[in-house]
Parts: sequence; structure tokens; C-alpha cells
Amino acid sequence: MPARSSTPPRASTFTGFADPSLRFFRELDAHQDREWFIAHKAEYDAQWATPLAALLAQVSPAIARFYKALPLREPKVFRIQRDVRFSMDKSPYKTHVSGLLALRGGSETLDAPAALYVQLGTESFVGAGVYFMPPPLLKAWREALLDPRRGPALARLVDELLARGYTASAIDALKTAPRGVDPAHPRIALLKQKGLALGFPPIPAGLIATPGFADWLVERAGETAPVVSKLARLLDG
Repeated sequence: MPARSSTPPRASTFTGFADPSLRFFRELDAHQDREWFIAHKAEYDAQWATPLAALLAQVSPAIARFYKALPLREPKVFRIQRDVRFSMDKSPYKTHVSGLLALRGGSETLDAPAALYVQLGTESFVGAGVYFMPPPLLKAWREALLDPRRGPALARLVDELLARGYTASAIDALKTAPRGVDPAHPRIALLKQKGLALGFPPIPAGLIATPGFADWLVERAGETAPVVSKLARLLDG
């Protein structure tokens, strides 16, 4: 589902998020009403939206160096308002702040390769990749995994990340093998997934409150870049 973006006030330098305990989002989760949010919107903008915009702007040039032939789109900070039109959950607000650096001109959805995705709140996640692969990309990804030359190399890159504490997830996965694929295929776990979101290892306690969080993200975005760049190139055929 498309995620809308907002334009928070600009901050020139990322100095850290003011509340590493993420208290604001727990309180928002407990209230979930417009009156409460309007009363606390200045706090959200100052402590979360503006610092995230500064963080993404600051790390973008460093991360772009990992993708020399694959330009990054301008950083995006997503709106905190939820799109409830097709959801059973009518809660008006997300309980996190989130944004991304997308590849290939980017998209405001999570179905395009992201060099970095940051989400902090009641459910935090930092990582890179594609959470939901649209059909053309999913087809190309599975063909690459099935290729006797490219497949083992791709799986090896992912396995090396998993061994270092990264995670691999997706919006959904098949319960059985894709049509025509041997259920005993050595890369069946990846072949079943409908995306490849590479979650970074756990964020050290308190790090998000420091400028060092930016360097931590850049280092891990560099480690995931070999896989994410291959995903992006699959879009070119």
C-alpha cells in the first residue's frame, strides 16, 4: 500500500534523537486520537520527524558511494498518519517514525529497493532491501536464484549477512515451493519469500540518542549494498 511522505522542518546536522526510550510512541499508542496528537505535534516534529530528516540527509552521500551506478532518490520521511481506507484497524496514527533512501529514482512505497530504511517506535526496524517485491522483480529474483551460476553467489551473500547477525524477512512467503521448483532446492527458503528485507543487527542501547547512530547505519548499509544493488539491477532485466 502506498506510504505517504511528509516534509518535516529541516535540521542541518543529526545530533541524535532526544528520547531513546521511545516514550512518545507508547503514549501515542495509548491515545490514538487527533486531539492528543495535535497537542503533541510540536514534540513529534522536534524530537522525531526533523531529526530523522537530518539523519537521512546526512547519511545519503556516504551510502550513495556504495551505489555509484545506481542513484539514490531524495530522502523521504513518511507521514505519521495511517491510510485506513482498506484496513480493519482504523487507528489514525502510526506508532513509529519512518523514512528511507530508495534506489532507482525511488518510490514512496516499500516495493522498490531501499539502500536504507529506518523505523523507530513501538516496532522498530532498520535495514535495506525490498519488503514486498512487485511481480516483475519477484520473477527476476527467483530466476536469478535458480540460475546455476548466479544463484549460489546470491545465496552466499545473504548467508554471510545472516551469520553476522542480520535477518531476512518479507511481507509474505509461500507455504510450498514456487510452481515448477523442486521443494528440495538448496535455495528454497529464499525462493519462497516474496521479498528480501535485510534487517540490521540490533541497535546498541542508547545509540539513537547520539550522532554515532549515523555512522552505525552507514557501516551496515555498506554491508548490505552488494545484495541490494543486485536487486536493483534485476529491475533493468
